[in-house]
Amino acid sequence: MNPDISKERENATFNVEKLTYILDGGIEKTKRRREIQSLVISDPDFQSEDLNFLTRSERYEAAVRKSAQMIVKLRKYGISDPEEIYCYKRLYKGNSHEAMGLHFVMFLPTLYSQCNEEQLKKWAPLAESTQAVGTYAQTELGHGTHLRGLETTATYDPATQEFVLNSPTVSSIKWWPGGLGKTSNHAIVLAQLYTQGKCHGLHAFIVPLRSMNTHMPLPGVVVGDIGPKFGFDEVDNGYLKLENVRIPRNNMLMKYAKVDADGTYTKPPRDKLTYGTMVFIRSMIVGEAGLALSKACTIAIRYSAVRRQSEIRPGSGEPQILDYQTQQYKLFPLLATAYAYNFVGQYMNQVYHRITGDMSQGDFSELPELHALSAGLKAFTTWTASSGIEVCRMACGGHGYSSCSALPDIYVTFVPTCTYEGENTVMMLQTARTISVKVISITSQLLSDCMTSDPSCRHPHIAWWSCAKPRPFSPCAFRLVEQAAKSIQQELQRSVSQEDAWNNSSIDLVRASDAHCHYVVVKLFAAKVGEIEDPAVHSVLSTLALLYALQGITQHSGDFLQAGLLSAPQLSQASQTLKQLLVQLRPDAVALVDAFDFRDEMLNSVLGRYDGNVYEHMFEWARRSPLNKTEVRVHYRGRG
Repeated sequence: MNPDISKERENATFNVEKLTYILDGGIEKTKRRREIQSLVISDPDFQSEDLNFLTRSERYEAAVRKSAQMIVKLRKYGISDPEEIYCYKRLYKGNSHEAMGLHFVMFLPTLYSQCNEEQLKKWAPLAESTQAVGTYAQTELGHGTHLRGLETTATYDPATQEFVLNSPTVSSIKWWPGGLGKTSNHAIVLAQLYTQGKCHGLHAFIVPLRSMNTHMPLPGVVVGDIGPKFGFDEVDNGYLKLENVRIPRNNMLMKYAKVDADGTYTKPPRDKLTYGTMVFIRSMIVGEAGLALSKACTIAIRYSAVRRQSEIRPGSGEPQILDYQTQQYKLFPLLATAYAYNFVGQYMNQVYHRITGDMSQGDFSELPELHALSAGLKAFTTWTASSGIEVCRMACGGHGYSSCSALPDIYVTFVPTCTYEGENTVMMLQTARTISVKVISITSQLLSDCMTSDPSCRHPHIAWWSCAKPRPFSPCAFRLVEQAAKSIQQELQRSVSQEDAWNNSSIDLVRASDAHCHYVVVKLFAAKVGEIEDPAVHSVLSTLALLYALQGITQHSGDFLQAGLLSAPQLSQASQTLKQLLVQLRPDAVALVDAFDFRDEMLNSVLGRYDGNVYEHMFEWARRSPLNKTEVRVHYRGRG
């Protein structure tokens, strides 16, 4: 064990294990996660060649092999709970990706949520046994986030009781679905439903793509891989062109909407029910933001504890770079953000399951709220986490650029979340449509007392605005929503259409949504801290929550100044308080990332090793490069 990192752990002010239980949602969940983790790590099939030294084809083949092994192991160990399956899959794949990811994350959940009883009896066994391997084909070359603009058609033919699916234009070709290129033999395809001469909008259809016996593409199905990308080298993201492909009437998912044998259409109780899988994925992405940022912070903070560089005072020796205030300013607010997003991810999971449970009982009243919340938080968390991962990489200096740090892979794996399942700016505008009315009614009640001191604040020596409470954030969001509303009103007074007024005010609307999401995160973080009973854990989490809130205020100080919620002297005090919080967190930094409980096998980072022995293992990793196993055999010389 590196002595520097050992000393860091000795200086911790709280019990790391207790905080891990909180992050997992309880001691029993921690025990079960570790049991599953041990199953994975002790499995000889888990061991594989470093993917960094493989070609794309080799990485894809390894991913397919790993996916197949996972399915066998899940059955062998009797792991059937969806959360435990997700835990096992995430551990087993480590820093790689699985070829059948969308089968488990989107294909199966869509079947469960949108099939009627008859359809579920047919398709669930096929999908669960992986005889039917599926993906989710929504995005097209010409349209992604704007779902109403999708062009793929499904026209009902009552004479044969079949739907005829077509890609009528080049821009209607399905593009990007993971597992579509080579792996899947079925897809849930979102297409515009036409019956009795009328279009009824987007609906979901189960479309066979390849023979379940030979795996060859079926007639009318043009399918393949879209080629190399920014990351996800193991995944066969694909394209799909449909040319008069016929499927049975019952291949339309009919739990909510329905087409009878004669073509009569029954609409669903809510239009957005077709997008249920997307809402589920957006909710899950919020937790993934916390996970990805937690990994990046773990690597950067552990490395910063063992890396020594330069001198603060001449002749005093090289300090740990974690002792530099600038390094703390880079990393500690991101660490606070990682904790905030982990807790928000827990909340989103609970809300999703509660609301979907209500929907199964016929109560759809909270679906719009879930849609708005998941859209906004998906955008808010992924933007911050993506930029935060890059800050962590740069905080590791040149070594952070090496693939052995795992930071490049974490970044290229996570950054696509800013665009898939809804481009972030569009997601913020969708949230704005909901909060433009709701936030005003909520926050107006807080305006009268937002400037008062909070006697329950754990830091009474700090001004009201820096307490880990949502007080200043809510009225700030209110002011920005109010500003956007005024902008729309001014545009309408200029005889501009409602749609143009919205577009001309969209910058203000995105800022308002961002502020509202920030308010929600601060509120949920503060609420979680209030649940903690252990005094030492409560204290360190309070400091983290305080840092998160205060960093948000200093980053958006102009908004708080314009809203009249802060004065210039208070902003100056904010900067000083933030520096004090960095000092308070310094002894607990390594312990706080230890609480995430990432095993080395899962983190897969030389810089983030638990034992801190970075340099020996970095040299060992580099020597395994295939380039070091061959000699230069050809030497080209220029002609004189």
